Amino acid sequence: MLFETPNVLPAIPEIFLLTAACVVLMVDLYLPERLRWVTYALSQLTVLGCALLTVAAFQAAGEESLYTFNEMFVGDRMSVVLKLFTYLAVAVSFVYSRTYLEQRGMFRGEYFVLALFAMLGMMVMISSNHFLVLYLGLELMSLCLYAMVALNRDSAKSTEAAMKYFVLGALASGLLLYGMSMLYGATGSLEIRMVSETIAAGSGDRLVLIFGLVFVMAGLAFKVGVVPFHMWVPDVYHGAPNAMTLFIGTAPKIAAFAMAIRLLVNGLLPLAEHWQQMLALMAVLSFIIGNLAAIAQTNYKRMLAYSTISHMGFMLLGLLSGIVPGTAADATGLAAASVYDKLIETNHGTILDAYSGAMFYTLTYVLMSLGALGMTLVMSRAGFEAEHIADFKGLNSRHPWLALVTLFFMFALAGVPPTVGFYAKLAVLQAAVGAGHIWLAVIAVVFSLIGAFYYLRIVKLMYFDEPEERAPIRLALDLRVLMSVNGFAMIVLGIMPQGLMDACLASIKSLAV
Repeated sequence: MLFETPNVLPAIPEIFLLTAACVVLMVDLYLPERLRWVTYALSQLTVLGCALLTVAAFQAAGEESLYTFNEMFVGDRMSVVLKLFTYLAVAVSFVYSRTYLEQRGMFRGEYFVLALFAMLGMMVMISSNHFLVLYLGLELMSLCLYAMVALNRDSAKSTEAAMKYFVLGALASGLLLYGMSMLYGATGSLEIRMVSETIAAGSGDRLVLIFGLVFVMAGLAFKVGVVPFHMWVPDVYHGAPNAMTLFIGTAPKIAAFAMAIRLLVNGLLPLAEHWQQMLALMAVLSFIIGNLAAIAQTNYKRMLAYSTISHMGFMLLGLLSGIVPGTAADATGLAAASVYDKLIETNHGTILDAYSGAMFYTLTYVLMSLGALGMTLVMSRAGFEAEHIADFKGLNSRHPWLALVTLFFMFALAGVPPTVGFYAKLAVLQAAVGAGHIWLAVIAVVFSLIGAFYYLRIVKLMYFDEPEERAPIRLALDLRVLMSVNGFAMIVLGIMPQGLMDACLASIKSLAV
């Protein structure tokens, strides 16, 4: 039997990361406590190496989409952009977390190795073109995140959060896997593109496909963290150590978006009329419950957790606006052609604006969350966890620069112009109105206005209240510089968003094969 050697070029960053993570694990075993910084440095170099290899592999491929490993793995423009932002989120998380972990005795190799393997799972999810590959990437990421939440073994709160996350995550994974098995039974294929073409050709059992879609949507909604599968989000955000909350609340959102695109757009686009209705319901409930529940919170991390639920509702709004109702029927009978290619022709403006808007929203939300959750690490010190809203009282009198940067993050999350949050919301709302979902856009605007209250409350506490804590806030140079860059990126990307938006638009176009 002849064995055909696969083209490993698209997977070079993943191969490098797997090797480097194992090296970091082995090196850390032999390091004395005073040399723990070596593990940190090696981890950052690993992330940098992944970024360089990702760009180099894409350029070597001539900027074309490459399918390898029996078309189970794809390297395209979208995967490159999403991976680069994943690297950025992980690298920034490492910098923000370093001092916090040192103060609590958790500055160990376990954190960095788990983070690197979680990043590997995200990368596999982003490049998956096969149900099993997508599931393997998802489980690799999820298992690492469960362990990271419980990394502080002496904390009962962290252990409880990890158990909740694990049990609910296992249930969601089971639902997702069951849905995938039903789709396989109806189409006879696990390859995402073949599933799409088989459904479009009318070959699958329609009833089985719909049931499979429902289970897949349930698993996907849990991983994204939207209503009604949002129960784990506030508990995990609250119970996890601040450094772990920062990691969980940022980079995995990019992988969740990639998972949604690969499953719904690449694989189940002919069933758009069904999953659009599900996404619409989940988006509306996320707007309502996320924003209203956030107002009642006194814990800063729980507030941001409910805020995340509402923001993910905006991402779903972009995804469901890609296909104008009725146009999915244009793809019927395309057993040998690309369904997405055909819909690009018939529905060009709407589909590109909506999906690129959702991608832009996800990437910019990750940048906002890095800063907003990073504040809990910056303001914490040995023996003190800065996780309550009251901890922001009088921040302007304690550290004016930090208060200004925090104001940028809060304005961006609230969608106040000229921050990037305003442009991101505008892009999604324009796509929704263009697709005829005016009532959804109205609900999103109304609850965004309601949600602005709890962000502006933080600003009020910083500038108009007397501080309860007078201890000075000292920041390392790298942390101070990075926090400043992160904050001003909210303004710069809001004034000049076109570069990132063009990258998102080109990424969505690359999905057509």
